[in-house]
Amino acid sequence: MTSDQKTTVLILDDEPIVCKRLKPALEKAGYEVESFTRSREAMHRLTERQFDVAITDLKMDGLDGMAFLTEVKKRYPETEVIVITGFATMETAKESYQKGVFDFVAKPFKLGEILEVVKKAEAKRRSA
Repeated sequence: MTSDQKTTVLILDDEPIVCKRLKPALEKAGYEVESFTRSREAMHRLTERQFDVAITDLKMDGLDGMAFLTEVKKRYPETEVIVITGFATMETAKESYQKGVFDFVAKPFKLGEILEVVKKAEAKRRSA
């Protein structure tokens, strides 16, 4: 990744409100963002391009976030995955970290929290 390139972020959450809040906030912070409310569409997009950071919900219709993050990490091991969930348990947190999740944010979250985590993920990518 060159320094003049924008960091790319994929958001996957089946609640449109989450995408509506996150996308503009991240774009304002200087990120290139694509958001999806359907996991199938997000998966298809991953076959077309790699993202620096992927933010995914855990509980969704169809493919769940755990399966999505497994696929992201399999396809692009260097993509940093951030999980947001309203159903955080120690088991899911542990399983997420074992699968290579960068960080875990509980819902309801503040936009500042997410931005902070995305910045850390971006710094990790840039130092890799």
